[in-house]
Amino acid sequence: MTSADGLFEIALIIALIALAAGQILSMARLVIGPTVADRILALDTMVINALGLIVVLGIYQGVKVYFEVALLVAMLGFVSTVALARFILRGDIIE
Repeated sequence: MTSADGLFEIALIIALIALAAGQILSMARLVIGPTVADRILALDTMVINALGLIVVLGIYQGVKVYFEVALLVAMLGFVSTVALARFILRGDIIE
């Protein structure tokens, strides 16, 4: 293990900690958020943080399947955000 490998591992651990902290703060905004728009934005931010966590974990462990999982989570997050926003605006998702 060279010095660069150790530095890369430290950077990945710092990234995991930062993303986990962002996830916790987004969860707090989801609970506290005074308006519905704040809660929708917090939920969308949580999806982005989860994507980051999955990708960084995949890089850290060297497993390629995590990247496919990240694509699925990204699609699910996008669809759920759009559906929730349409429900808030119109009261119905499919019209």
